[in-house]
Amino acid sequence: MRAGTCELALTPTDATSEERDASEPETAEWVRRAREGDGTAFGLLVERHERMVLRTALRLLGRLDQAQDAAQETFLRMHRYLARFDEARDLGPWLYRVVVNASRDIARRRASSRLVPLDAVREADRTASRGGPEEIESAVSRAEQRRLVQAALDTLPEKERAAVVLRDIEGLPTAEVARILGSSEGTVRSQVSTARLKIKRFVEGRERGR
Repeated sequence: MRAGTCELALTPTDATSEERDASEPETAEWVRRAREGDGTAFGLLVERHERMVLRTALRLLGRLDQAQDAAQETFLRMHRYLARFDEARDLGPWLYRVVVNASRDIARRRASSRLVPLDAVREADRTASRGGPEEIESAVSRAEQRRLVQAALDTLPEKERAAVVLRDIEGLPTAEVARILGSSEGTVRSQVSTARLKIKRFVEGRERGR
């Protein structure tokens, strides 16, 4: 694998603009209504953020079944604690913090072997079904890169994995990641830098072993 491939694989590409902008007026209105007990508004908040929550949990945990459990726990906690949430704040960063904590709890409760996530494989299958040989080769290559990166993520310590997932895969600013993780920006930069190097070495080692 050529130099820089792991960085390309870590580039955030999955988040939608809706997920990125948690401060949209309608989202703030949904938060206000959900805090007042409006179940429909709460359902809309879940719908808007469920992809982000599941994707983040999947990167943190490496298993689809555990990520689904973490996503369910995240929204249960959101329902339980939304009344305490300041509706003047952005929901997104708070929700990232909840999913990180829920994923940590799931990982500690369910220490078991890790599996390759299914999202990259599904993407390759969808592309291959509608493309020619070049598209199929490209899709398979991207899926393989993501599988290698996920395998590398699974080897990282919990804090480094959370930092690099939020910073490099979710694309959050360093300052935001620091707030979510309850850390300093300097610590986050150090964790991300160390994680990137470990991922690069892991991926290159796997490539040399082929």
